[in-house]
Amino acid sequence: MNPILADIYSTILPSAPYIIAAYALLWVALLAYVLIIFRGTKKAEAQLMLLEEAVADRAAKGE
Repeated sequence: MNPILADIYSTILPSAPYIIAAYALLWVALLAYVLIIFRGTKKAEAQLMLLEEAVADRAAKGE
């Protein structure tokens, strides 16, 4: 192996677990963010449906 490459790999390879952990943490945080946004969207949709029903009821009563 090229001595320069051996030197580079010996420098980079010990830090590989930290890089893997950082990427894993990033993916977990991204997944949590998406789930929180998805849950908020579902809640907003449910509230919008209730509001639409209330408006339809008022329109049917002639108010």
